[in-house]
Parts: sequence; structure tokens; C-alpha cells
Amino acid sequence: MSKRKKPKTNKTPRDLKEVILKLLKRTPKKRYNSKQVLKSLRLTVSNEAINSNLEQLHREGKILQLNNGKFKFNKEIKDKKMLVAQGVVDMTRSGSAFVVCKELEHDIHVPPSKIGSALNKDTVTVQYQQRPGKRRPEGKIVNVLERASEHFIGTLKLSPTFAFVIPDNFKMNVDIFIPVDQVGEAKDEEKVIVKIVKWHGGKVKSPIGEITSVLGKAGSSDIEMKAILLKEGFNLEFPEEVMKEAEDLDKTITEAEIAKRRDMRPITTFTIDPLTAKDFDDALSIQYLENGDCEIGVHIADVAHYLKPGTALDKEAFDRSTSVYLVDRVLPMLPEELSNDLCSLNPNTDKLTFSAIFIFDKDDKVVDRWFGRTIIHSDRRFTYEEAQERLETGEGDFVDELKKMNSVAHSLRKAKYKNGAISFDSPEVKFELNEKAEPISVYVKERKDAHMLVEDFMLLANKEVATKIYTNKNGAPIPFVYRVHDLPDPEKVGEFAQFAHELGYKLKIDTPKQIGKSFNKLTKESQTRPELKVLLPMAIRTMAKAAYTTENIGHYGLAFDNYTHFTSPIRRYSDVLVHRILYKNLSKPNRVNAEDLEDKCIHISKQERKAMDAERESIKYKQVEFLQNKVGEEFTGVVNGMIERGLFIELQENRCEGMVPFSTLDESFFVESRYKATGNRTGKVFKMGDLVQVKIVSTDLAKRQIEMELVTTEVPA
Repeated sequence: MSKRKKPKTNKTPRDLKEVILKLLKRTPKKRYNSKQVLKSLRLTVSNEAINSNLEQLHREGKILQLNNGKFKFNKEIKDKKMLVAQGVVDMTRSGSAFVVCKELEHDIHVPPSKIGSALNKDTVTVQYQQRPGKRRPEGKIVNVLERASEHFIGTLKLSPTFAFVIPDNFKMNVDIFIPVDQVGEAKDEEKVIVKIVKWHGGKVKSPIGEITSVLGKAGSSDIEMKAILLKEGFNLEFPEEVMKEAEDLDKTITEAEIAKRRDMRPITTFTIDPLTAKDFDDALSIQYLENGDCEIGVHIADVAHYLKPGTALDKEAFDRSTSVYLVDRVLPMLPEELSNDLCSLNPNTDKLTFSAIFIFDKDDKVVDRWFGRTIIHSDRRFTYEEAQERLETGEGDFVDELKKMNSVAHSLRKAKYKNGAISFDSPEVKFELNEKAEPISVYVKERKDAHMLVEDFMLLANKEVATKIYTNKNGAPIPFVYRVHDLPDPEKVGEFAQFAHELGYKLKIDTPKQIGKSFNKLTKESQTRPELKVLLPMAIRTMAKAAYTTENIGHYGLAFDNYTHFTSPIRRYSDVLVHRILYKNLSKPNRVNAEDLEDKCIHISKQERKAMDAERESIKYKQVEFLQNKVGEEFTGVVNGMIERGLFIELQENRCEGMVPFSTLDESFFVESRYKATGNRTGKVFKMGDLVQVKIVSTDLAKRQIEMELVTTEVPA
């Protein structure tokens, strides 16, 4: 007699997810795919429903997905009091990590022993709990949901029996194992690109990889700069089809095209840019009207005229989203055919532009504005130095026009700060390079009227374009690319204000407006009180990061209700989108798909952050390279950061940053906060802003590190 099979139940559980979880929990060693789950539960639900619930449980970190597509119970989740969240990993220099979760007010701290196989920027599931008396919750990464990257750049370390690649990124805390038979033509100490082919979890840390590309001998500046770009995901070359499209673009300006535009060629127009600039994407024009008012035009390269949606050229520009500016090179968003020639507003030639034209009365107030496509003819290309010389001496060509523009710019600036804008003049580090691109000096760029003149008119154009779109609703809002800046984090500001008070500086921080006024006052007073200068970069760190989005929350730092980026379409794809949307809305509302536009904003913001990371790393590399020949020399520096391992010191002379390890001092130190460390034996205190004398002990270009030794803390202010 055959054994009778149990009939399948027709009952569909109310909470299918919990039923599946109980099954996997009862048999923690067993692996299931969706069909096996369905068979084990004897349900009549669809296989798609099982799959959907398995994926949801996986995202929540309650079950693990294996390489063969099967799932098993996650034994790491044991304590029911623990909470579960998803977020993105942000590794630190010390080896610990923070998991940034959108739905949580504070990031979750994860100690090194509980990171598992997660790497920087991976999307993970984290199990956490709130620690008594602590602001940040602490947790453990229990599942990697999505890898940020499968490709990494590093230096090959080769031996007869095994090989490793040491990643360039200090935030990647593991080396990559390379089987010897997968090394190929790569040689010891060469810079390579590696693809991860197998990820390990548990106690086995190192993933297994294969070498996909050999860049060359590690250590040369050219290879290191290229590696920085590749590490952030930027392609060094444009695809062939993109280059062909750029070469095939029609470069003629027809009479029919001119007829569609406002002709600004007879009006005095010039560009003001850095000495080394090759792409000029903005120009200024000026003329006086019969009634005595002054018309100033902000003319921007009409990139959107040449860059058509759906083309390979446009897709590549969107993928890149930005030009990347390293110390010794620029990786452009557009091929040079466009960026340096076709779109660039070179002098003494007709150029197609998209313009914002403003009329100012005798009190330098905007009384009218106009937006539209134009054609211009730039009369002069000024460097910042040339324009500044005319402003200071009152002599030279176009001096009257420059002085009038400068006067209007001062009025715009004054009104901006009166409205609550925050003045943060962050020092910009610049390098003087020799013919081999080696740094021979490091200095801080000085911002003068010529720089700020251009900046003020660009800010005006960006603000007015955003205001035009925002106020041109005629019903539902028009989806648009806004550049927004959120209010500062109250807890960060509070912690900063407490430290500033210890230095004898009191901040009023009860309201966002008070914070802005206090920061402006701090900037002004730091000019006569050098000891306060250390507070300026710390104040900036309390601020939110600016980003692109369709949700207009205003720009806190600039005190603008409406703001966008319109003025640099050669190097920012956000501006290309703004040009397209503005053009469609010049006469009547025309709405693009909001969700699609928001997705584009998210991508552009990510690319911008990658470009900024690449720029900072190139500066760090050149700073270390500059100090290589200065080992043993002493410098005056200021304490500008601290972690468990030591003090970060910024040298006053050249803004290079290094570390004095606590292990080199006479006693151990306890880091009480981001601003203060106390000696465990003597109670000696190091605070942010302390002046110290240090000696350069060693430099490590591969790790971008400078080690210093404390000489004395008795340094005259």
C-alpha cells in the first residue's frame, strides 16, 4: 500500500513573510530556493509571491542570499531587542564605520570587529541598538545587499606563491587576493585594476580578484592621477562613437539660427577666467540705456544647442555629469571639440549663448530681467589678474566697464549678506608645478574683487532663473533642477558652539538666522583674531551638503528661496538640464517627468561628490609629494582634527596635513570629543586650534600620509 501524500493546503497565510521566516529559522542549516519554500510550506500561492517575500526578508537582513540563488536563515539576528535598518557604509581611517540610514536621525556606529565583509559605500543591513547616554546607536553589519563596486585600483604585491593587491582607497580595509595564475603580465609594484570575482564573508576577510588592466609602475605622478580618476569611476577616454559625434557636429552659425536669437554682438562683452582656463562658458556684457539705467548680460555657452537628448554624446555627458579638476589636469565632461572650441566663448568670434539679462537702476537695483537664446561676440579675454589690475589701478582697456560691474557686484553682495547669506571664505590650496608636474610650492589662492565680481553675477543669474521657473507655475509646480542647501544639524552646531565658547567666542544659535549671523561675525572677527581662524573650517563641517533635487527647500547658505545652476553647462550636466527646461518654459509652462528628473538629480549629485573626492585626493597626493624632500624639517602647525590614534596637524606655511600619533607622545590620550583630547596621566589637553611645532618624520605617497613628531607646544601666536 502506497504512502498517502498530504494534500496541499488552500489557505494563504495572512503574513506570508513571517511563515517563510519561521520555516528558514526552524531549519537554519538548510538552503532554499523559492520552489523549495513553496513545496515545503504546501501553499497554493504563486512562486512570484514567494520570491517577493524572500527578497524582502533578504533586504531586511533576516535571511541571507547565497551565490547559488538560494536563501538561508541569518543566524546573526538573535536578539529581539535589536533593531534592523538598511543604509550605506561610510568607512573611517580608524577602520570603524558608520552606516548612513535615511530613516534614522543619526548614523549607526559599527566597530571594526563587526563590519564583516562590507566595504565603503556598500548598501547593507545593520542590526543596532541605542546605547544609554550615547547620541549615536551602535550596531553590527549582518548582510551586504549591494556592492558599491566590483572594480578596485591598487598596487600589486607579487611573490612566487601568491599575490595581493593593496587598494589605493584607505577606506577599503582589506587587501584583494589574486591567484598567481591570474596575474597575467602584471609585475610587482605595478598599479592595476582588479575585478572581484568572489566575495568572502565571516572570518575570511580578503576577497578574490582578477587583474583586468595594468596601468604601469606605481609611484609616478601621472599614473597616480589616472588611478584617482579611475577609482572614482571616471573614464579617462571618450568612446569612439562619442568622439565621432563631436567631430561631425555642424559648426556653422546660419542666418536662420541668428534670426531666432537676440543679437548681442554689437554690445561690449568680455570673459574673465583663470590664466590656465581653456573653456570659457560665461561672459559679461554691459551697456547704458537712454534713461540712464545700466544693462548687464550674463551670457552662458549654449551647450544644449549642440548636445541633443538621446545621442551618444549626451548619454556620455550625463554618465560623467561633471568635469573633474585635479591639481595637474582636467578630465572634461565633454570632448575638447565642444568644451575648448565649439561651445567655448573664445574672443573675437561669434558664439551661440543662453543669456540672463538684467537692467539695473541708478541705485544698482534690478528693475527688469530677460531670459533667452542669444548670439554674442566677445571683445576681450581677461584673466582674473588682468581684470584685478584694472580695478586697482584704474587704467587699461574696458576699465570703466569693469569698475561699473564691480560697483553693481558690491551692491548685490551687500544685499545677499543683509538677507542672511553666510560668508565662508575657505582657503583654496594651489600648487606651482614644474615641467614634470612636480609641486615646487604650495600657496593659498587669494580671492579679490575680480573673482567675486564674476561670482556675484553668476549667483544672480542662477537665483533669477530658479525664481522664474518656481513662480511660473500656472497650476502644479514645474519639475526643475534646484540646487538646495538644508538647514544645519542642531546637534553639530551645538557641539561646535560649546567648543567655540571654550576658546572665548560665543555663538547665538537659537534659530537658523542667528546661526548665519554668528558665523558671519566669526568670519569677520577671525581677520583680526588669528586664533579664531581654526573655527571657520569647523563651522563649515556643521553645514549640510548642497545637492541637486526637484524638491525646492531653498539654499540656506546663500539665503536664497530659489536657486539652481545655470552658468556652467560645459562642465556640469545639471546646467544642461536647466537650459533645456528653461527654454521650454520661456513662453508657457511645459512640464517634464518629475520622477525621471529626480533620478537624474540623484545621479548628478553622486557624480559631483565623486569628483570632489577625486579633487581632494589629488591635492593630498601633491601635498605629500611636496613634503617628500622636507623630512627632518620643522614647521609651525595647528591642531585641526583628532581621532583615537592621534592629532591631525595642518602646517600654517603650506596647508599640508599630517598626523602626530599619540603613541609617539609621553603618555596615552583619551579623545573626549572631535575637539579635545586629554592625557590619561598628566591631564594635558590638546584642543582644536592649538599651535604646535612639528617635525616631518616620514611621508607615504601610496597611503597619502604624512607622519609628524611633536617638537613643542610653546609656539607664539
